[in-house]
Amino acid sequence: MGPLDVWDFSSPLLLLWMNRFYIYLGCALGVTLWICVQVVIKKQVIRSQEKSVPGAPDSSFSLQKKQTHVSGVKIFYGSQTGTAKGFAVTLAKAVTSLDLPVAIINLKDYDPDDNLIGEITSKNVCAFLVATYTDGHPTESAEWFCKWLEEAANDFRFGKTYLKGLRYAVFGLGDSAYQSHFNKVSTNVDKWLWMLGAQRVLTRGEGDRNAVQSKHGSIEADFTTWKTKFISRLQTLQSGEKKACSGDCKKGKCETTQPDSGEMGPHLQGKLHPRDVEEEEPCESSSEEELGTQDYQSLNSLVDVEDLGNIMSPMKKEKREKAQQEEKAGVNRNPEKSADSEGRAMITPALREALTKQGYQLIGSHSGVKLCRWTKSMLRGRGGCYKHTFYGIESHRCMEATPSLACANKCVFCWRHHTNPVGTEWRWKVDQPELILKEAIENHQNMIKQFKGVPGLKAERFEEGMEVKHCALSLVGEPIMYPEINRLLKLLHQHGISSFLVTNAQFPEEIRNLRPVTQLYVSVDASTKDSLKKIDRPLFKDFWQRFLDSLKALAAKQQRTVYRLTLVKCWNVEELQAYAELVSLGNPDFIEVKGVTYCGESAASSLTMANVPWHEEVVRFVQELVDLLPDYEIACEHEHSNCLLIGHKKFKISGEWWTWIDYSRFQELVLQYEESGGSKTFSASDYMARTPQWALFGARERGFDPKDTRYQRKNKAKDISGC
Repeated sequence: MGPLDVWDFSSPLLLLWMNRFYIYLGCALGVTLWICVQVVIKKQVIRSQEKSVPGAPDSSFSLQKKQTHVSGVKIFYGSQTGTAKGFAVTLAKAVTSLDLPVAIINLKDYDPDDNLIGEITSKNVCAFLVATYTDGHPTESAEWFCKWLEEAANDFRFGKTYLKGLRYAVFGLGDSAYQSHFNKVSTNVDKWLWMLGAQRVLTRGEGDRNAVQSKHGSIEADFTTWKTKFISRLQTLQSGEKKACSGDCKKGKCETTQPDSGEMGPHLQGKLHPRDVEEEEPCESSSEEELGTQDYQSLNSLVDVEDLGNIMSPMKKEKREKAQQEEKAGVNRNPEKSADSEGRAMITPALREALTKQGYQLIGSHSGVKLCRWTKSMLRGRGGCYKHTFYGIESHRCMEATPSLACANKCVFCWRHHTNPVGTEWRWKVDQPELILKEAIENHQNMIKQFKGVPGLKAERFEEGMEVKHCALSLVGEPIMYPEINRLLKLLHQHGISSFLVTNAQFPEEIRNLRPVTQLYVSVDASTKDSLKKIDRPLFKDFWQRFLDSLKALAAKQQRTVYRLTLVKCWNVEELQAYAELVSLGNPDFIEVKGVTYCGESAASSLTMANVPWHEEVVRFVQELVDLLPDYEIACEHEHSNCLLIGHKKFKISGEWWTWIDYSRFQELVLQYEESGGSKTFSASDYMARTPQWALFGARERGFDPKDTRYQRKNKAKDISGC
């Protein structure tokens, strides 16, 4: 019997041992299969988590990812007057409500070369609030930042991706009255950031200080609207969404999702690249209603030149269709053309509220009247204004008014703080002069009545004050802009009211066409083109030529003419020779030289008390100016108003000055002029009157009428206030 005969192959244990290789293989396959099943299950769990929390690949990190889409907000501002800074503070408070850290940064203290690139990795959203100042230039605080940004955007070494990943939004502060550079700075900042690859998260906002043209009625309302959209956009970014909403969603369904390739059409697939299409540049469109631009930018391909027509045609067609729809619906985006045949009112509700708070009595749709402080002073026997000293006006019978609240300048020393509208031409409804004069007198009388019972009020002057004898058309704005100014002047004279008309020397043709005025003023706030531009901040591009032409037109007038010089210390007091040349151009009868009046802090002017000259400084300036004018001498002085009068020597007869006005004689002469149809003319020498001794320069009274009692304010060593 052989060895194998002792084995029993029918035994199960023996069979397992003999087939152990197959058993091991089966176990290995089973384990492998189990592992694969577990992996698949795990992936399904991860995918379900990603669907429930957008952008989170793992549930353990989902909360962290959600919180770091926006790490904070940095608000940069460039401000000249403080408005942008105030908006920055307001925006910061709104951002804080989202539990986001926020920082407010003055661009003057920010070095973009060192810090701007760091805003990308920090995942901050940057908001830029920038104002446009004179001639479209940035404010002083933002000057360096804008210069650096412009150079970087145009320097090939930086490239188009230098700021890629930086998220930003821009809000501009400007004035549409300066049409040629309205919000130019914010437009440029938006453009330069885009050129460097930064991502714009919200349409550029445009604040308009011109309440008449502002989309929402005021620059504050413009900012509030933009701020609301910015906060909403931040909330969207916090949730992880990357696409900005256009704001044109209908029935709750957002229509700003990226169009797929099927919707684009074969001619656009694989060709569109956002930064190679000039029309797609976001800085070129600030309209909040514009669609399509960001959709094209979301694609990562190039556009062939021959396909540009295919791209632009649908966009143009869409704009035409939208314009037609708006036209049918009665929508007109040009407010100047949308007015009815009579034009729109100059005084908007916001403007009415602002001016009423300042004490204006508004008349019709574009006029106003206000009680001068010198009228109040003379009613109480405390002295009259410098016009009383220089020309014999009875200040308590003088009405200060204007038929046009609008002006063509935005002077740094504007005593109305630029609450009035601005413009270069009349584009408003025209009220009739009869209405203006009637309501002006009524309102003036009502304000006089309210003065009854005030301590020190002189009864006889109160009665006299109820009858207006003089009208100073110098309250605010540019009276000569009013289309019916000649009719208004004629009505004043028919009522026995003398006329003192002030113009800012920007309307030479209107000066030439002006009927006789008791006294016509031209404001000569500077003697050179650069200083006039800096001080008056005119709206006209050809402001200097208009200024010179206005002075020439003044020289042709036969009635009394006056240059009015306002001295602003450190700004226009060093230009004596240039002033002398301007005097020879207009040959005025008189030159009033007055130190600027500081009217308090203004959001539109950098003027401070340091710019107000002392009376002694004004006297010194006048003396030096007269030395350059052989035909003129110093005639009168009104120390209390910080003002002096230079008179032409033709008004000094036999050693005596005749600067005062014979108002009764003027009314006779102007009546003869009107009755003769303008053929019977008259000149300034025909209605002059002798100046009293107390009003002359060098007199002991220093221009204060001895009939009145001078009132000195307490704690005032020198009072340089004036009207």
